[in-house]
Amino acid sequence: MGQGRTWIYARKRPTDVVNSVSPVLDFSAHWNIRVGPEGRIRRWDAQDPKETSERTQNKMKKVFATMALAVFAIAGTTAVYSKQEKTTMVGGMAMYPSKDIVDNAVNSADHTTLVAAVKAAGLVETLKGPGPFTVFAPTNEAFTKLPQGTVENLLKPENHDTLVKVLTYHVVSGRLSTVALRKQIRAGNGTATLKTVSGGTLTLMMNGEENIVIKDEKGGVSNLTISNVYQSNGVIQVVDAVLLPN
Repeated sequence: MGQGRTWIYARKRPTDVVNSVSPVLDFSAHWNIRVGPEGRIRRWDAQDPKETSERTQNKMKKVFATMALAVFAIAGTTAVYSKQEKTTMVGGMAMYPSKDIVDNAVNSADHTTLVAAVKAAGLVETLKGPGPFTVFAPTNEAFTKLPQGTVENLLKPENHDTLVKVLTYHVVSGRLSTVALRKQIRAGNGTATLKTVSGGTLTLMMNGEENIVIKDEKGGVSNLTISNVYQSNGVIQVVDAVLLPN
């Protein structure tokens, strides 16, 4: 025989050298045979179609398993990010859009006076309601700008109605973002008038390109210092002065 590589069908043997082709043929396996210079047939490779198929299936299973793990990992990451909320820091604490106005406000260190007033006025349940409400929320510093003794007098039981009127004067129905407020100001040729829950009015104007100022019925002016603090039942716009009705 000359040298070369050819395919023959033969029964598998445990040894790597086959001196002659077995007369008993077994077509369950095919061997890649090299014929040596001495005329002896040496096994070059043996491939069992069944074994090859099993190896291919095992490799495919591993590939699919890896792909499945990757999909689950991506899905898990997406789920984690979907649970994260875009919060705004107010008074040193994060305000969560999934919480209502009261549940967020009680955590702000800058609004302890406002929260105490809301509780004294019996407005907690109202501001925990579905709303939506836009609350212009004065800070503790804003309350200190009032004449001395004003806050203490408002918190007295005999001044309950006045306290309710002052607080609800800071609340407007609807979820009004700064984008919506600027749109109203432009539509009003530089001013926008908002009707408050107390029945009074607030006048909004622009101070520059971005800053919105609010004028109350007594002529006092307040600036928005932290805007668009979204809540589950509305939005808080933090202001630097207490708004006073007539």
